[in-house]
Amino acid sequence: MSSLPRELAPGVFWIGDCQVQRVRGKVYHGYNSAFVVCGDDTSCLIETGAPKDFAVVHAHLRSLLDGGQRPPLKHLFLTHQETPHAGSLGRLLQLYPDMTLHGDVSDYHLAFPQFADRLRPMVAGDSLELGNRRLTTLDSVIRDLRTTLWLFDERERVLFPGDGLAYSHFHEQGHCGLLAEEAQDLDLKDVSAVYAERALFWTKFADMNVYIEEFERMVDALDVRLLAPTHGLPVGDIERTMPKVMEGLLFGAEAEMTAQGDLAQGAAR
Repeated sequence: MSSLPRELAPGVFWIGDCQVQRVRGKVYHGYNSAFVVCGDDTSCLIETGAPKDFAVVHAHLRSLLDGGQRPPLKHLFLTHQETPHAGSLGRLLQLYPDMTLHGDVSDYHLAFPQFADRLRPMVAGDSLELGNRRLTTLDSVIRDLRTTLWLFDERERVLFPGDGLAYSHFHEQGHCGLLAEEAQDLDLKDVSAVYAERALFWTKFADMNVYIEEFERMVDALDVRLLAPTHGLPVGDIERTMPKVMEGLLFGAEAEMTAQGDLAQGAAR
């Protein structure tokens, strides 16, 4: 869409396309975002977008990288293997023959045996060097797959948490291409709760305070300045926005506890 690509921090570009979904009678827009991080020597693509987004993602990559004004695309990092994150993997590896795939690459050789020599397994603590810029993998605090990894740009202090931020897949019309703080009428509690219900259903049955506290410790320890989730809007003012997002994450668990309590009381009667 016309609002993207958008440079979120020096050398960090938000790309991708918006989709429309209807939930509980409301129309939401949502992203399967991808990001480009440019070092002095090479660039890295983070996520691929869903298959439907391929044409837009490719056009954004060309607009950013064609012409030689920025370093060539040599790396692709996937937070995990779900379709919204890896759905265009095969086409992108074919289009960029010098690009290697990084992350937990288990089983990718079975789907793409022709690209097996370009798979680079990574675990938490491993790094990608882009030239005066390092991207480091982290254990994911909140995950939807066992293999999920997060990525951190050490130069600009940008965290790429995949689905794990628990910030919504959805945002209402008029919010496309904005930071969370710029979408002033966005109900962060509502959209975060919708995300947790539809994509992180397990959060309804866990003490999410434990995960929230661990996430906050990570943000503080790394001095994170910007959050770039795959789904939802990037967060530029963490101190202002994160409490609202976390309130939505807690909402589902609290609602489930209330419902279970009501059932127990009904059974007792």
